Amino acid sequence: MLKFSFSRKKPSNKEIIINAESLEKRVALLENGRLEEFHIERTNEQRLVGSIFKGRIKNLEPGLKAAFVDIGFEKNAFLHYWDIIPESTDTTFEAVETKGSKARSGGGGPRPTMDDIPKLYPPGTEVIVQVTKGPISTKGPRITTDISLPGRYLVLNPFGGQSGISRKIEDSRERTRLRDILRSMTVPEGMGVIFRTVGMGQSRRYFIRDLALLVDEWQKIAERIKASPCPSCVFQEPGLVYRTVRDFLTEEVDRIVVDNPDECGIIQNLVGQISNRSKSKVKLYDEPAPIFERFNVDKQIEDAFRRQVWLKCGGYIVIDETEALVAIDVNTGRNKSGRDLERTILQTNIEAAEEVARQLRLRNIGGIIVIDFIDMKSRRDQQDVTNRLRDRVRHDKAKTHILPISPVGLTEMTRQRQEESIRDAVYEDCPNCEGRGVVKSAETMSVEIQRRITELLRKRGESRNGEFSLRVMVHPAVLERLRTEDEEILVDMEQRLSGKLSFRADPTLHKEEFKIVNPVSGEELK
Repeated sequence: MLKFSFSRKKPSNKEIIINAESLEKRVALLENGRLEEFHIERTNEQRLVGSIFKGRIKNLEPGLKAAFVDIGFEKNAFLHYWDIIPESTDTTFEAVETKGSKARSGGGGPRPTMDDIPKLYPPGTEVIVQVTKGPISTKGPRITTDISLPGRYLVLNPFGGQSGISRKIEDSRERTRLRDILRSMTVPEGMGVIFRTVGMGQSRRYFIRDLALLVDEWQKIAERIKASPCPSCVFQEPGLVYRTVRDFLTEEVDRIVVDNPDECGIIQNLVGQISNRSKSKVKLYDEPAPIFERFNVDKQIEDAFRRQVWLKCGGYIVIDETEALVAIDVNTGRNKSGRDLERTILQTNIEAAEEVARQLRLRNIGGIIVIDFIDMKSRRDQQDVTNRLRDRVRHDKAKTHILPISPVGLTEMTRQRQEESIRDAVYEDCPNCEGRGVVKSAETMSVEIQRRITELLRKRGESRNGEFSLRVMVHPAVLERLRTEDEEILVDMEQRLSGKLSFRADPTLHKEEFKIVNPVSGEELK
């Protein structure tokens, strides 16, 4: 097993840090020591996104243009009609003809439409589907019949005849070279392949080997489809460590550091299948300090997941997540020293755009995102900020779509949402504030307690003659308020309503709770 000394004067350009424990695995991608990507996976949770199932259509909902499919879970999976018959053209890649592609595309009759689905896929029909979005909140998984198997350099589409090159590869010479390689490859009949961005600069033999591995994997899946009952899982998307090697290990990555000897050996074997030369990049970490602490990852995670995130210029952004929308507010904060106000605003907004792109990846935020940049008068400045945001999300693996800044200064964008955000996976609602993020102030609680005391004293005064007593149990912080600032009000209340009040602190109560009891019987008064 390879080991090495971790003393260093400056951080590597890119490195992957893996913390593998019994309950969860965490992966951090660092660039010059700065956290750029963070992923977490619990070992007791089934990885759904990317997995393939043999399912059965339970019912069709024409109003929703969707089918609900039993894939073996409590909630049926959601299959939209356009995911049953995917579009014939995909804008994410440039289509390229391969050997035999003309023969595959000819014949077959007219292409079915969504109106044909009730006849082609009535309830009870067995379908092969792949999960594109895991269950979120009360919603079941989202699925598609457009199956794809990602490899190191290729994506195999077993049921798609189109092949092509990712549009994220922008260099014209490289696209021409990859186009020639793709045309020379023999893709099995009825299948298609897409060249991934990590294939830039790779020789033809790597694509040939990747295609052979993917075709072999699909043949195994096809055999399981025939032999397995319905519903059942016929392909489980690999775990976090495997996906990390597959998706993030490029020539730019200097090393992979992992703190578990078993996982280290597995990673070395995986890397060896891709490139024997890259096996030396895998290092075992065996120092006493926890690996995420040693590489300053824990501190960066803590800072990154705060509601308020500071920028280098002194400004800051505030991120609020709801179930369907994320609101991000940009503020100048301490960045007010410049004489040129417009330049200060532009600098803050550009840094905010860069940090927003980073935060979306770190937190795995998806859905509709609205960014309130600081108002800019210049259309050129607005375009600069939008371009910077688009540039920073270019290498995001999730699909994004960004609209120009609106007349009221808002940027609207969407980001593909495949599973719960990191916040939802790691945190749960606070039992005190019940997820509101705030609790009532001591002054508010004092008002509520006085209101309740008045109600009880009046009821008791109507039914009894003479003075009677109440004991109030409150949180210590509320008791401090009652004793210092509201004492005169409470004394006046006693005199007006002919009652005697006593207050006690109860640390077991949270700030928004209080109890009023009969001091003689100890009975709580409702």
